[in-house]
Amino acid sequence: MIITGQLGDVMKESVQIALTLVKSLYPKESKVFQDHDLHIHVPEGAVPKDGPSAGITLTTALASLVTGKAVSPDYAMTGEVSLRGGILPIGGLPEKLMAAQRAGITKILIPFDNADDLEDVAAEVKDKLKITPVKKVSDVLKLLLG
Repeated sequence: MIITGQLGDVMKESVQIALTLVKSLYPKESKVFQDHDLHIHVPEGAVPKDGPSAGITLTTALASLVTGKAVSPDYAMTGEVSLRGGILPIGGLPEKLMAAQRAGITKILIPFDNADDLEDVAAEVKDKLKITPVKKVSDVLKLLLG
């Protein structure tokens, strides 16, 4: 596996955990990695990336890759993942939801443990989003990949 771009150590660990989870959840489909390299690149965008919030997104992208099932572009998600497939809380939820709403996203998956943070999100943002708190990676993949 090759990881390039402006990623800090935390985000590199998120990529490795995501790959480990996908291999455990989809062992048959993940055999493709025995004969093929995996190169994950996160463009610089002038800002170094080193937060844990992309774990569920990376896991979902890799699961989509090995299953061949596309994820609807209507969804956005945030949350770190644990080695056991749990979804861990993140910081900055109000800002992330505002950015998603401004980008035209309509459906958001957030860590279950961040549900209380929704009271800090402006009503005009929440009213335009379908926000679903999630606890486990398996629940996210079932929802998005069937």
